[in-house]
Amino acid sequence: MTSVEEERPRALLAGASRRWVRMLPWAVAFVLCVALMPTTIVVLTADYGLNGGLASGLAVAQAAPLLLAVVRPLHAWYVVFAADVAGALALLTVDFQERLLWPFPPMELVGYVGLCLALGLRERRRTLVLVWLATAAANVGLVFVPPHGTGAKDLLLTILGGVALLLGGALRERYEVQRRLVEQETISEAERGRRTLLEERARIARELHDVVAHHMSVITVQADTAEYRLAALPPDVRQEFTSIAATARESLGEMRRLLGVLRNEEAHGELVPQPGLAQIGQLVEATARTGAPVDFTPCATSGGVEVPEAVGLSAYRIVQEALANVVRHAPGARTQVSLSVSDPAGDGDDGGDGGGARLAVLVVNEPPPEPPAGPLEVGGTGHGLVGMRERVRLVGGTLDVGPLPDGGFRVAAHLPLTEEDIT
Repeated sequence: MTSVEEERPRALLAGASRRWVRMLPWAVAFVLCVALMPTTIVVLTADYGLNGGLASGLAVAQAAPLLLAVVRPLHAWYVVFAADVAGALALLTVDFQERLLWPFPPMELVGYVGLCLALGLRERRRTLVLVWLATAAANVGLVFVPPHGTGAKDLLLTILGGVALLLGGALRERYEVQRRLVEQETISEAERGRRTLLEERARIARELHDVVAHHMSVITVQADTAEYRLAALPPDVRQEFTSIAATARESLGEMRRLLGVLRNEEAHGELVPQPGLAQIGQLVEATARTGAPVDFTPCATSGGVEVPEAVGLSAYRIVQEALANVVRHAPGARTQVSLSVSDPAGDGDDGGDGGGARLAVLVVNEPPPEPPAGPLEVGGTGHGLVGMRERVRLVGGTLDVGPLPDGGFRVAAHLPLTEEDIT
């Protein structure tokens, strides 16, 4: 059921962002009403010789509805149009000078043109055509009974009204086109972000499959070969290992079926072993060969802390995206890539929370030596950071990205290394 607020008509230009633009129709309508009402009374009585009471009634009917036109221009047109035609017929009953305009005096023309402009800004094209046809029919019909002969000036209402309707309609359609373009751009941007996020999630799922599948395969092999590697296993233990191997094989089958939904026909290149921390150095070297000076500080683990494959893969992808952004947006900028592992009993100084060992991934670039002449990549989605945040969220880490005061850029990720911290 439609609410009262939804049924209430909106004023002209009510959707404008600036307040003075929203108030402009009310100001124009008020000025026209205040100026035209007394002017109409004076002109109709003093110049045309019309009765004062009749002139006052016509003035109110022709000028007051202009305030209504801000909200309901079509309703205002019904009143003003009928009053203008009635005024023209009333002037046939008096004797006025031939030099005066008939059937519509100048003040009626001004009010009617303003009303037609309001109609053009609000109503549909079909309505505007009908309004103009009604105006032309009434104007032409009155021309057949002129008090002092006919002339081109007798059709001024039809001509000026048509111009105002055309101008208002053109402005309204132009505004509608611009509004739809803005809405479409907003929808397209949201769709690009959503598509990028879904693609990155599918890619992460494929990569995690490869990581987890390796461990599941190891479990299966160890469980299957336990009775051959370990002597004198009790029957119940041997049965337990057989059950473990069967469960692992069943889990691998389920993972492969799920992966078939995610992996498309063009994903053949993603079947290769997934990269990790060991490949970050090669990634840095490949970036340096493009002409970008990159300094790399490899990870020196302490205390025998091992980096899970999922964390190593996430770290590789974060560095990969960060270096790609440097090449795109800051070509030639000196970049520092560093990996470090915090103390397992860490105090949180490295950006962790002190809950366990964490891998810190830091990519910092200086401003480019020269501003890039133009974008190196055309048609990019601009959602590269979406993948970084998704990967960090996947393993329960934290990500801090943003520009530096000197014009550079910083990407800092802290990824947990202990199984209880990885979500």
